[in-house]
Amino acid sequence: MSSIITGEAVVLELRPASFAARALGLILDVISQVVLAILLIILVATASQDLDDAAIQALILSSVVFSVVIVPVTVETLTRGRSLGKLATGLRIVRDDGGSIRFRHALIRGLLGFLEIYMTFGGLAIGVALFNDKSKRLGDIVAGTYSLRQRVPSKPRIMPMAPHHLQPWVAMADIGRVPDATARRAGTFVQQAYLMAPASRVNMAASLASELARYVAPPPPAGTIPEDYIGAVLGERRNRELVRLRQAEQRNATIGERLRKLPFTDS
Repeated sequence: MSSIITGEAVVLELRPASFAARALGLILDVISQVVLAILLIILVATASQDLDDAAIQALILSSVVFSVVIVPVTVETLTRGRSLGKLATGLRIVRDDGGSIRFRHALIRGLLGFLEIYMTFGGLAIGVALFNDKSKRLGDIVAGTYSLRQRVPSKPRIMPMAPHHLQPWVAMADIGRVPDATARRAGTFVQQAYLMAPASRVNMAASLASELARYVAPPPPAGTIPEDYIGAVLGERRNRELVRLRQAEQRNATIGERLRKLPFTDS
């Protein structure tokens, strides 16, 4: 797994495709392109019986280039890095910074793909892909792209909530001054805590609980565990926000109903 830091200082965890997944997707793409080329060649041979050999050869060459270069480049550009094989294997081509590819990237990959896949029967693509950690082929290295796994197991969504022994305290606590940025950091910790090493988890929980305590009053009961404290504050904050949203919806519905009942006369 690779980490990419965006301009907003958000860390994105991206999973490059394995060599096997890339190989399977490539095989499916090659099969579809070869089938398309064969169909076009048959169509050309059927429709050009009155042409000379040079014209027929030119049409056949154009059909091959159209099938193995123009079509893949067009499809990858329009779908931002997808193709038939990648759809089947759950992959997408992205830039090295994690962004969507453009025509330039697809064109470089398509042109070099003709060399490394068809002219060397895949040998060059396999040789290059085996010797880099993201299974990049030559076209990816030159274009600055790689294949990203999109079908990954979904992470469990953990809902923060107050433990039973903290519910009376947090129900009466003043938590309205907690900044959104602090709440987001604490929420991220709650979602990722189970992935952290025990020592790092304890230290991070203590740090976030201390930061939250600046904006929460009164303090929790003595002996409260930092993770329980964070869950209680975030859970109560979410519950109060939901209550405010429901009340706002009810007010808007009431106002709308009253407006509909007002008598209107044409001037």
